[in-house]
Parts: sequence; structure tokens; C-alpha cells
Amino acid sequence: MGRRSRQRRSTSAVGAEWGAPDAQYVDGDGNVLVLRGSLTPGARREYGAALHGGLHREDAGQRATELLFERLAARWTIAGEPIERQRELLARYRVASQTERGFVRDSLRAHAQEHFPELELP
Repeated sequence: MGRRSRQRRSTSAVGAEWGAPDAQYVDGDGNVLVLRGSLTPGARREYGAALHGGLHREDAGQRATELLFERLAARWTIAGEPIERQRELLARYRVASQTERGFVRDSLRAHAQEHFPELELP
């Protein structure tokens, strides 16, 4: 099958096909973070390498958290404005306040414990 005749599926369609629905996490201000229910084996390896890489412990934990956010975040609605593009999601995470980062980190930990119990959390 050639490249042109191959139909591409969205990532949400792939996740739904695997039986891994998205999960929503809401903070005290009503902001909503939607995380994907699936994580590819390659992303899991990359996460493990980031967590146990040659970086200082704090830097490794921050990079691993950012990597999980990058791979799992599907949408983040802040003050009623949804952010859905990966580049914009990551940029918004990088300028997030300490409170917002804490919410994201806690949401990622809860999500990983439920959906990916084999992952070591930062």
C-alpha cells in the first residue's frame, strides 16, 4: 500500500481503538487537563531514559515530567480557552505558574498510577 492511499487516523481514534479513553482532571479554578489513556512503548523507553539519564536528579525529574506531559496531554482548557496543538500545549506548560505545574504534575502522577502502573514516577 502506497503512502498516498494510506489513510491516517487521529491519535484519539487510535487510543479509542485500543480501549484507552482520555481522562479529564479539573483543578480548583475549573481548568481542565485531558490526558490520553495510551502511551507507546517507545515513549515509555524515552521516559525511562529521561528519568534515569545522566542529569541531576531534579533536572531528570523535571524532564521526565515534561516528556510525559508532551506525550499524554491532549487538551488543556485554561480560563475557558482550550489549547489542543502539541506545540502550544508544551509552550503553555513551560510558562505555567508553580500552582499550574503542581496541578499538572499531580494529574500526571494520578493518571500514570491508574493507566501505567509499571512506570516509575518522578
